Amino acid sequence: MEKSARIFVAGHRGLVGSAIARALSSAGHDRLLLRTHRELDLSRQTDVEKFFEHERPEYVFLAAARVGGILANDTRPADFIRDNLVIQTNVIDASLRFGVKKLLFLGSSCIYPKHAPQPIREDSLLTGPLEPTNEWYAVAKIAGIRMCQAYARQHGFRAISLMPINLYGLGDNYDLQGSHVLPALIRKFHLGALALSGDFAAIAANADCYGPIPEDILNALYAIAESRGHMPPAPPRAGTRPAVLLWGTGAARREFLHADDLANACLFLMEHYESPEIINVGVGEDLAIRELAETVQRIAGYCGPVEWDSGKPDGTPRKLLDVSRLSAQGWRAQIPLEAGIRHAYEWYLDNAARHAAGKGAA
Repeated sequence: MEKSARIFVAGHRGLVGSAIARALSSAGHDRLLLRTHRELDLSRQTDVEKFFEHERPEYVFLAAARVGGILANDTRPADFIRDNLVIQTNVIDASLRFGVKKLLFLGSSCIYPKHAPQPIREDSLLTGPLEPTNEWYAVAKIAGIRMCQAYARQHGFRAISLMPINLYGLGDNYDLQGSHVLPALIRKFHLGALALSGDFAAIAANADCYGPIPEDILNALYAIAESRGHMPPAPPRAGTRPAVLLWGTGAARREFLHADDLANACLFLMEHYESPEIINVGVGEDLAIRELAETVQRIAGYCGPVEWDSGKPDGTPRKLLDVSRLSAQGWRAQIPLEAGIRHAYEWYLDNAARHAAGKGAA
């Protein structure tokens, strides 16, 4: 990509899009086309066409999507399939019709079958049933992949599709009603540490910054505080266990990639990868969710009890990507998991402090 090229980063305020925008700026690309949802609603075909006709982007990074964890996917399936189908269809089609030189489409590792052989190769796509809790999102992403491949086959459109593993990093979503596992763990253990110290003002400020704390979790926090001799704003519900509550058994295994590493891979592959065949992006190593929780617990400084709710779903038993195709291109992830989590936790604390300062100034 030329340094002077007009580059549209769709979804630049999200976890991945913001990382891509930072990476492009750091690499010297100074003609980035960035639009908020209020400025450009990608679900509106007419608005998308007007934007492409007026701005004429030369390269497109399609990072815009509706995303969420198990709870969000399982309770809002219509939102996940509709929004993602509409957004990606509008952007991919406009990119072809208005002369985009190359488009990068971001899929997800959840496109693969629930029981795909591990590590998961790219040719596992469409070889078995999907994980039921996120199949609506997965189906939409598979449609996006096939659309890119169809446009390449019929029209010679240059489009590549990347399948990243579980992501985390700066600007993650910490809303406990819709977050993925790692940011949910960060917030829960941080709240647990606040409860141990009886800092109810900080718990309230956290809710103001990152969204409401579900009633069962709030009750457990009050029970933790009460067990340490603090007087909570309201008595915990009778029988509430004083513990940080985690979903599932902790036995499921996952692989995690820092969003800054993914952004680096996106720029690298935009320059060096031309095949319409999908390519996995990950680190090639996984760990049990229970191990992940212990790492986050240590980083957040929570030393109280933890309880796992085995009645909640674990999701896919294991999800480890085969990254040999990516390695053959000459790219590897650079950010170790614990260092990356510490980096994300620092951002989480700093962001909450900035939010509180802004409220105070107002």
